[in-house]
Amino acid sequence: MSGWNTLDIPDQSGRVAVVTGANSGLGYVTARELTRRGARVVLACRSEARGAAARDRMAAEVPGADVELRRLDLGDLASVREFAETFPYDRLDLLVNNAGVMALPYGTTADGFETQFGVNHLGHFALTGLLLPTLLGTPGARVVTVSSPVHAMANIDVRDLNSELRYRRWTAYARSKTANLLFTHELARRLAARGTADVVAAAAHPGYADTNLQTAGPRMAGRRAGESFMRIGNRVFAQSAEAGALPTLYAATAPEVRPDSFTGPSFAMWRGSPAPSWRAPWTLDDRAGELLWDASERLTGVTYDALKV
Repeated sequence: MSGWNTLDIPDQSGRVAVVTGANSGLGYVTARELTRRGARVVLACRSEARGAAARDRMAAEVPGADVELRRLDLGDLASVREFAETFPYDRLDLLVNNAGVMALPYGTTADGFETQFGVNHLGHFALTGLLLPTLLGTPGARVVTVSSPVHAMANIDVRDLNSELRYRRWTAYARSKTANLLFTHELARRLAARGTADVVAAAAHPGYADTNLQTAGPRMAGRRAGESFMRIGNRVFAQSAEAGALPTLYAATAPEVRPDSFTGPSFAMWRGSPAPSWRAPWTLDDRAGELLWDASERLTGVTYDALKV
């Protein structure tokens, strides 16, 4: 995959993709490049205004783009269910679980979950489970979940998934990104056990990419110095969103991608073309994956009945 770039994306004509958080940053670039290669892309966005602006911008950048906007708030399970129940297509070739929040002050979702765990993991867990029958009915379908190298800062704590005992914003973020990888691992394992090798569950991360993710937390906390620090860091050290989206696009489209693979930038997990990425050993723990899965089904009320054997 050395030197892999958007010119290497295979033709996506006739394929349907959903990209969460597609109104800006990595999600926008991912959706745009999929439309450029012929896919019909659903922009799944919490803000309809920002989503509409992204849709119009994409249509201008990619003439003839087959793109539509549908509202999705991953912090509200009712919204997740409505999105899945009203999904208008009988096929889904690609689900990109991209949306996320990072290092926010403590808060809870509409359903009472700690925000980072609720949005980054539980919302995507529920969305994937509700769309799973459509994915299983689509030959060659993929689920790509975006994690982060920051996952290495912390394993999940199944006794305190919602950080109710102690909240540290970066630890909570790292745990949510570990949860993304454990979810991918367990989904791949359950697909294989069912004999559904045609559906690939993979993960990716952007390294350090210049997006709005880094500044949202300091801005919400009213820490102007922290927000300025993050902006400077993005300008000096980060790669562009276009480069940061390449691992996701690779995981989503490259023919050689394997189940439970983790793709990131080639240079020190930071920048460069897509390459296999190191992951913490606890993200490959079958027992931890099973415990997180069971807890996620209980918390969301979404059961993956189609994978039961």
